[in-house]
Amino acid sequence: MKKKVKPSPRRPLRQVRVLVGRARHQAGALSGELRKLGATVIEIPFIEIRQPRSFAPLDSALRKIADYDWLILTSVNGVEALWERMARLQMNESVLKHLRVAAIGPATKQAIERGHIKVDVVPKEYVAESVVRSLRRRIQGKRVLLVRAKVARDVIPLELRNAGATVDVVEAYETVIPQSSRSRLRTLLKNPARRPHLITFTSSSTVRNFVELLGAGRKPSGIDLAGIHCASIGPVTSSTLRALGLVVNLEAQEYTIPGLVKAIVAAIAT
Repeated sequence: MKKKVKPSPRRPLRQVRVLVGRARHQAGALSGELRKLGATVIEIPFIEIRQPRSFAPLDSALRKIADYDWLILTSVNGVEALWERMARLQMNESVLKHLRVAAIGPATKQAIERGHIKVDVVPKEYVAESVVRSLRRRIQGKRVLLVRAKVARDVIPLELRNAGATVDVVEAYETVIPQSSRSRLRTLLKNPARRPHLITFTSSSTVRNFVELLGAGRKPSGIDLAGIHCASIGPVTSSTLRALGLVVNLEAQEYTIPGLVKAIVAAIAT
């Protein structure tokens, strides 16, 4: 990536403009780390987190939580929704103590542990396929509750069922496209003085929504993305970028926000 000035060791991202497209309430962690390293951060959310149309399926699962052997949580959003519904139902964390718990990623693990629940499995790689590999031999004949977003890949439930588990999937939240971002994004990318040098993508949903915000079709239409680098948090997100006609310029080796920041700094240094 071209730079106008030589970066300093303490502020290696000086004069690098980074577009962060995380949901508004989640952008702070990534944006803050990038700013500490000298980056100019532009926040335009590609994704918005909303409550599902109904919490009835999640509430029903919680009322019969004693019937489950395993609980799988795939995101901090799912954990937060779980705690909220338990509070509404006047249930405390003790009702989960009998469960074995799996979490995708350290942030999800930390969110679960803040509720004083032990996490038994965190896969080495923070993607669905790694969850399946970690659990395949443990869940035969077991009943599993998977709490996730309304729109999500079916790798986990399909593969765990194939391995002999009974899997119930409940929606804890949904992701939608923030329409207010459409004009802001297009205006930004058309402005030579403000165009980002790099755009971060932290999930497949952020990729799909980015493309949708820029126009219909499989590839952003009407906007020249030449010279703008795409930074991916991991292989699943990278796969979505490529499938939609975008180039993956850098990918985090550790599929976390700190891992993404580290990959960006390494790319700038080369």
